[in-house]
Amino acid sequence: MSRDRRRADGRADGRHGLMLAAAIGGAWTSVHVGGIFFWHWSPGTALLAPVVILVQAWLSTGLFIIAHDCMHGSLAPGRPRLNRIVGTFCLAAYAGLSYGELLPKHHAHHAAPGTTSDPDFHADAPRRLLPWFGSFFRNYYTHGQIGRITIAAIVYLLLGASLLDIVVFWAVPALLALGQLFVFGTYLPHRHDDRPFADAHNARSSALRPLLSLMTCFHFGAYHHEHHLSPGTPWWRLPAFRRETLARR
Repeated sequence: MSRDRRRADGRADGRHGLMLAAAIGGAWTSVHVGGIFFWHWSPGTALLAPVVILVQAWLSTGLFIIAHDCMHGSLAPGRPRLNRIVGTFCLAAYAGLSYGELLPKHHAHHAAPGTTSDPDFHADAPRRLLPWFGSFFRNYYTHGQIGRITIAAIVYLLLGASLLDIVVFWAVPALLALGQLFVFGTYLPHRHDDRPFADAHNARSSALRPLLSLMTCFHFGAYHHEHHLSPGTPWWRLPAFRRETLARR
């Protein structure tokens, strides 16, 4: 493939990725603002709330995956400032996270996945979900994050929101997304079992259908080995990357 063709493909991927990011971010913002500031509780809306929470949890996972692509420069290829701006916004909106703090940790994960140098891995319990999750949470929790969330919540309260709606439509979806990202994006791909890993990436993919893969973790779990083989491939191209890789064999 010529250099000009690669550049053209990169620009096309960038436009496509930015449109998807705008759609996910716009949907998340609509649910966030609508739920926190315009939700009216009644028997009918109480029955609808769990559905809205699950949708927002999935969209929150999407915000993190967009920021993850920004860390690899694949959301907007060749535009590092735009990647940083979008990634910073997505992580802050999702759960008050700091892009600057997460960026070096994620690259440390890729430098030595599934080893004692991997901040996402729990070498003392590589098969056990709960101890691993506890280690994962402690490694990424910061007082700064709690401070940012608290300030945002105070501003929302001053603008007329209720604490109940803030918890229901922001905190709960964010926590569900955390569980989703950990289970499908970290634990299942990198846990140890009786099967050996294929290579030094110490990562596995799964046989989930593309639609279910999208619903679980925006392809980041089911195509996790492919992600480690090609970190610069955006989340939405991972199924195609697998097909192309298999076709070359």
